[in-house]
Amino acid sequence: MKPTLLFLLALLFVSTILAAPTGPPPVQPDFEYVIISAGVTLMIWEKWKDPPHDRWWQNFIQAGQIRIRELKAQGVPAHQITWMIFSPSYETRGREDKQNYLGEITARAHSEGVKLIYFRDAQAIINHLNAGKPRDRVKIADLEYFGHSNKACLMLDYSNTIDSASKAWLHEDTFPQQLNPGIFAKGAFVKSWGCFTGESMSQKFRRVTRVPMWGVTGRTQYLTHELPVPSNGKWKY
Repeated sequence: MKPTLLFLLALLFVSTILAAPTGPPPVQPDFEYVIISAGVTLMIWEKWKDPPHDRWWQNFIQAGQIRIRELKAQGVPAHQITWMIFSPSYETRGREDKQNYLGEITARAHSEGVKLIYFRDAQAIINHLNAGKPRDRVKIADLEYFGHSNKACLMLDYSNTIDSASKAWLHEDTFPQQLNPGIFAKGAFVKSWGCFTGESMSQKFRRVTRVPMWGVTGRTQYLTHELPVPSNGKWKY
């Protein structure tokens, strides 16, 4: 291979890396930043597994709050951040643990100064993305999901209602059927912090919206004081 060709290939590789989205576009007053925290499991199903899912009930709440604080540190005003939380799982896990988890979550959201939306089904996500704000004026600059997922679904209540299964999910086929065009800002940042999203959903989301969705091939590991990391895969979109 000639040196000139090697140089051109290297330049193309570097350009591709630099072009990859690493965060939302510069803050604008007409942007919205949407953080979604899905539901946790019940220990009645999980305690016999090795290892069990969600021994810590705060997995997706803590990760969502960490990301909210990152956005605020980057200059995003709190009132432009919307935190959507799947409430049924925290109601049932709270009863199981004899704790008022919704009360604690509400207090956290208020302490951050963000808009809190509790929701009970996947359609509520679509409805908010399409029309939670007047999308002709207020575009979505950032959309991030913290929760269980497989390659085709964001699973909102995994192993909570049914052992090792979900009765509330957002499937990738929903995007072309229900997601309105033009709701995302130019250069919007979209990322699923759940498992396996990069294996299918990321590609379908991009085809429909022309916005990259970062996802991982393989599993992610949720941590106590940091954002999730891949455990046996890599990020892609």
